[in-house]
Amino acid sequence: MFYSCTLTIDQLPMMRLSGFESWSGGFGRLYLEEVYPYLDGGRVENHFGKLTLSRPDRDLNDRIIGSLVYCEQQPPKQFDHENFLCTLLLPHDCRTSAFAIRAFNIEVARVQDQISDPRIGQMRLKFWEDVIESIFQNKAHKHPVALELHRASKKHKLSKRYLKRLITARSNQLNVSGFPDLEAMEVYSEGSVSSVYYLLLETAGVENVHADHAASHLGKAQGISNILRSVFYNIQQSVVSLPQDVLLKHSVSHETVLRAECNKALMEVFFDIANRAKQHLAKARSLSKQVPKPAHILFLPATAVDSYLERLRRTNFNAFDPSLQQRNTLLPLFLYWNKFTSKY
Repeated sequence: MFYSCTLTIDQLPMMRLSGFESWSGGFGRLYLEEVYPYLDGGRVENHFGKLTLSRPDRDLNDRIIGSLVYCEQQPPKQFDHENFLCTLLLPHDCRTSAFAIRAFNIEVARVQDQISDPRIGQMRLKFWEDVIESIFQNKAHKHPVALELHRASKKHKLSKRYLKRLITARSNQLNVSGFPDLEAMEVYSEGSVSSVYYLLLETAGVENVHADHAASHLGKAQGISNILRSVFYNIQQSVVSLPQDVLLKHSVSHETVLRAECNKALMEVFFDIANRAKQHLAKARSLSKQVPKPAHILFLPATAVDSYLERLRRTNFNAFDPSLQQRNTLLPLFLYWNKFTSKY
């Protein structure tokens, strides 16, 4: 006996019409044509804004559909908007797995923001370490992110070491509030962001040393930019996440940062950090001719990183400028154009 469930168009991230892709809240709300082929035993029917999935196993499909919608709509869309947009533009074969990886990364990254006692944070990260171990022992966990990550791991043979690096990078930062130098910031970015790109390359079946090299530099560029973007949030928590060597170089005290007094010296600090991110971004882009074409779309977040750094430059490197806290409304257009032209 078949079980039917209905998902409204608002619950699904991707719509396709005559070869043109769009997303909810984006360019339109038209006919829906989205297929999840790994759901066994049924088919997808179009109904002017509704998607009906027929399945033989009610409990199984409740979990599958619930975890799928959670990974595609909850953590990425709510906490990682730019990467959410980029992931929507990925090919269908790797998009669902990419959402699982992004959702896992967000769950791990948010641990530090959710706790006041580092020991509680370590316990939560230990939970995710156990989840990874169970996944690679082929034991499915009931958490929606774990379910999708398990499915992605089986489908693409994801590397365990990259998933564990995402946890280790955050674990090492639980007991510290900043970085001793820019090099430590790069190491953190490599572990917490570049590892995501290595996993995404695996979902696309790309094995190429130049792609790995570009992923490393893009991850560092994005990681450093993320730290710059989080400065305004961090000072509200009385946390200074800027590298100490750069602060000392320009004689900027923690008190100056916490008071958000963006004087010339602090702007020089932001400039030095942004410049390092720009260098990594330039290096990642310089490898584009050696990087296989299927990997280009995986590196679309480079567009968002470049956009932020340019907006920061226009504020004369004032990371506290209110305009930087607002979303770039033209970013979806830039992303779609770069996908169309196979650039990043």
